[in-house]
Amino acid sequence: MIGALFAASGCSRPDDMDQDENPLLSASPLPFGYPQFDLIKSEHFEPAFTAAMAERRAEIAAIADNPEAPTFANTFLAFERSGQNYARIDRIFSNLNATVTDEILKAVDSKMAPAEAALVDEIYLNPQLFARVDVLFAQRDTLDLDAESVRLVEKIHTAFVRRGARLNDADKARVKVINAELATLRTRFNQNVLAETNASALLVDTAAELDGLSDAAITGAAEAATAAGHDGKYLLALQNTSGQPALASLTDRAVRERLLAVSLARDSSGGEFDNRLLVAQTARLRGELAQLLGYRTYADYALEERTARDVSTVNAMLGQLAPAAAANVQREIADLQAAIIADGQDFTLAAWDWAFYAGKVRAARYNYDLEELRPYLELDRVLIDGVFYAANQLYGLTFQPRPDLPVYHPDVRVWEISDADGSTLAYFLFDVYARPTKRGGAWMNSYVIQSDLLGGRPVIGNHLNVDKPPAGEPTLLTWDETKTLFHEFGHALHGMLSDVTYARFAGTSVPRDFVEFPSQVNEMWRTWPETLAHYAVHYQTGEPIPSALLAKIEAASRFNQGFMTAEQLAASMLDQAWHQLTPDEVPTTAEGVMAFEDAALSRAGLNIAAVPPRYRSPYFRHAFAGGYSAGYYSYFWSEVLAADSVQWFKANGGLTRANGDHFRRTLLSRGESADPMQLFRDFAGRDPDIAPLLTKRGLEVNEE
Repeated sequence: MIGALFAASGCSRPDDMDQDENPLLSASPLPFGYPQFDLIKSEHFEPAFTAAMAERRAEIAAIADNPEAPTFANTFLAFERSGQNYARIDRIFSNLNATVTDEILKAVDSKMAPAEAALVDEIYLNPQLFARVDVLFAQRDTLDLDAESVRLVEKIHTAFVRRGARLNDADKARVKVINAELATLRTRFNQNVLAETNASALLVDTAAELDGLSDAAITGAAEAATAAGHDGKYLLALQNTSGQPALASLTDRAVRERLLAVSLARDSSGGEFDNRLLVAQTARLRGELAQLLGYRTYADYALEERTARDVSTVNAMLGQLAPAAAANVQREIADLQAAIIADGQDFTLAAWDWAFYAGKVRAARYNYDLEELRPYLELDRVLIDGVFYAANQLYGLTFQPRPDLPVYHPDVRVWEISDADGSTLAYFLFDVYARPTKRGGAWMNSYVIQSDLLGGRPVIGNHLNVDKPPAGEPTLLTWDETKTLFHEFGHALHGMLSDVTYARFAGTSVPRDFVEFPSQVNEMWRTWPETLAHYAVHYQTGEPIPSALLAKIEAASRFNQGFMTAEQLAASMLDQAWHQLTPDEVPTTAEGVMAFEDAALSRAGLNIAAVPPRYRSPYFRHAFAGGYSAGYYSYFWSEVLAADSVQWFKANGGLTRANGDHFRRTLLSRGESADPMQLFRDFAGRDPDIAPLLTKRGLEVNEE
């Protein structure tokens, strides 16, 4: 393989390029190309990228300069087959850089991001290559292609046009400069968010200040402080969202205020990790890029390729939700303020009080505390007897631990997943615990993507950021963390059950506002009676979760929905506000960035002091570095489809193989091999209805 790689690229082998020393230079011999984590080192990536980039350039040149007339095989299939080594290396790198990053990986990221952007531009702005693509696109209806291959022709042609293939040389040159600058900004933004999140962990002096947290959480805070060189003190690590889990439990109001303050101030306080100007620079460059390509704003450009299609549709949906969410928030504020007074306090509700007093109101109204659930939510029971069990009942999947396969961190576990016929379907990596070298949030990724053309079989990872308990203690999840497990495995199923010809269409390679839909559907099995009874047992006694507690959970299912909707909606509308700017409308100063944020939230009716947006602009990775630019609304858009689909499952008998097989056949296996909204219609038999979402979130609008 390595000899072929360098022969194809026309390069001589560098002195430090030894196949035996660098496992990235050839495909892994492990099943399905599972990465050789035990052999891969950080220093392997730069030379591997260099070689793979050279190979990709040679492959593209061979297609573009082919003297034969363009055909589907020598142009589109050749293009689809090109760059496999680079893509394989990049997937491994991206995943390790997000989970166990170090200074070497950060340096490679900083160096390779603009180089990768330049390579992509070389490909899509190559006039000879585009000429071949363009002529075949015009002939696509006469090429005797199946539907997925016609879609491949259309999608590749669209990608060339949207990247600037029709521009003049001067504008192409400017596009290249912008893309390189955006790649650098994206890397800096990501690295700053991780560094600031770690640096901003709240240090407190005494255990008394952590009153309200569990003994295990306090022990964990003490261990974290010791590890950071603060013996005898306590360190509360931050999660990536504005709100922090400990705010729901800390009884000391001053500590709650300090914790939220450091969270909200991240990347905006003038230090080395300040991202405010990076936000402005990113928004301005994206706006300029969009206008070069013929669009008014970046949002207009981005939404064209999503199922929402245009800015007016997204604005209309978000605008429909905002007034009802804001009204619900005001009702909830009144309830929480009453609880403060009942508690013998005379202060006005602030953002750092919300989670704490919401817990008190929930306990009073429904007679239960979320902490009551933890003993019934032991990690392995939730994962194996809940998440895996539901997948078995729906799709016939079975799960075999594979401790023999190498992992990149000792906490990672691996399963071999077999299909209903006994054949191996995929390999699944599970990485659950937070650590300083891991970015925040939860996500799914692919190490190997399914493709009949390329022979790819799925290797999928799920990643969360659950606090690791002290040694010997069980991992007891929150109700929200349990939801996240089901959600992320929904993404994993989308990748593992893929059955398409072309990798471009596989699994989660769908429009951004469709990708969350299958994962949100999978959340329903968390509360499905059969599933819940199978996993929710007390970790010490084995007793099932009491039916009375289940009834309380169901009764409280719409509790605090005003807050949860408003904080997520505020982030969605903030994302749109930034990306609906023209370049000359973007603020030019750090202070102007935060002033714009305040003004945008005020216009939306969501600048509510007690409800900060789920992400503020300087640490909003989704919008500025995480692939959701002008796309954070996707969670709501997908939830419309998911809430409607949940009703379909309920109406058709719930957790059955027949239902699972239908969902798999019509939607999960199809990726983007057909129009996503048509796939929804194939599954549900009709267009989606927003009413189930409004009901779920308590946002029904009473028309008078």
